[in-house]
Amino acid sequence: MQSMNNYSNRWIQALVGGAMILSACNSTADKSANQKDSVAMCVSEGIPSRAAAVKKTQENLLQGADDAKMVFIKGGFFQMGSSEFADTQPIHEVKVHDFWMDEHEVTNAQFAKFVEATGYITVAERALDPADFPGVSRDLLVPGSAVFTPPKEPVNLNNHLQWWKYVPGASWRQPKGPGSNINGKENEPVVQVSYEDAEAFAKWAGKRLPTEAEWEYAARAGQVGKKYYWGDELKPQGKWVANTYQGNFPVSNAAEDGFAELAPVKSFPANAYGLYDMEGNVWEWCADFYRPDAYEHAEKDNPKGPSDSYDPAEPGLVKRVQRGGSFLCNEQYCERYKAGSRGKGEVSSASNNLGFRCVQDQAP
Repeated sequence: MQSMNNYSNRWIQALVGGAMILSACNSTADKSANQKDSVAMCVSEGIPSRAAAVKKTQENLLQGADDAKMVFIKGGFFQMGSSEFADTQPIHEVKVHDFWMDEHEVTNAQFAKFVEATGYITVAERALDPADFPGVSRDLLVPGSAVFTPPKEPVNLNNHLQWWKYVPGASWRQPKGPGSNINGKENEPVVQVSYEDAEAFAKWAGKRLPTEAEWEYAARAGQVGKKYYWGDELKPQGKWVANTYQGNFPVSNAAEDGFAELAPVKSFPANAYGLYDMEGNVWEWCADFYRPDAYEHAEKDNPKGPSDSYDPAEPGLVKRVQRGGSFLCNEQYCERYKAGSRGKGEVSSASNNLGFRCVQDQAP
C-alpha cells in the first residue's frame, strides 16, 4: 500500500507541477549525461536450425483457463542481456526450463471476462484516501492514470511531463480518459494495468507472469547476437515488423507501420516460436523485481530475479521489470525494444502503453 500511495502522491503532485512515475526506457538524448544509458521516462529473423528441431511441439496451441492460446516453449540455454545498456550487463548464459506462453498480449476482451467473473477493480479505478495525501486538495484526489498526450510543437526530450499527463478517469475501460472507450477494440491489448492488476488476472487464469529470463528467451526465439528480436535490420525487406513510433517524437507519429497507437494483437508476423508482439505495441510486466545490477548476481538455472527491488533513480519505490517496448519507442527517443533491453515500472503504475501476457508451467 505504501508504494501505491507514493505513486499516487507523485501523480497528484504532477497535476500541480510536480513529477510523475512512469516506465523507463533509453533516450539517446540523455546518453551523454548518463554515460551509456539513461533513465528517461517513456512509460515505465530467420528460423534457426534449433527451432526447426522443436517446431512441431512449438506449433501445438492449447486453450488456457482464460481461453488464450498458449505456445509450448522448449527450454534451453541462451545468452541473456545486451552490451548497449548499463542495466543489461554483463551478458551471461542462462538456462530456462520448459514453459507455456500466451501467443499474444492479454486483450481487452480477455480482461473484461476476468472483471465480469470476479468484480475486480483495477488500481487506476480505486478511490484515493485523503489521509494518505496531507495538504493536497480533495478536488485533486480522483482515480486516474497516465496518458500519452503529444504536445503541438517540438519539445526538448529531457522532460517527459511534456507528453505524459495524469488524466482523471483513465482506466482500462477508458484508456485515454473520459470520452474514450474500448468498443470495437476487443482484440487490442488491455492497457492501464498495474503489476497488481496483471498478477490478479494471471492467478484467476491459473497462470503467472513470466520471469524476465523466460520473456527474453521466448522473444529471441533461438536467435543469437541480433540487434532486434526479429534480426539486424530495422525494416527487413523494407517492411515494418512491429508496432513502433515513426516520425518526430513526440509531436508527430507518421504511422508508417499502419498504427499511430495500439494495434490489434497478431497484426504483425509471429516470431519463430509462434509468439506475436514480443516487441513494440505495449510494454509487458514481468515477475522479476528491478535492480540495475541484477545481472551481476544472477542465477544461471531458471533465474527468478533478485529478492528485492532497488532503483537508484527512485530508491524508495518498489519496481518490477517490463519488457518489449511499445508503440512509442523509436531510435530517436526510446530504444528499449531492442534485443536484451529492459524496462522498469513502479508496481502501482499504469499507462496507455503498458500491458502483459501470461505463462504456465504445466500444459493448459
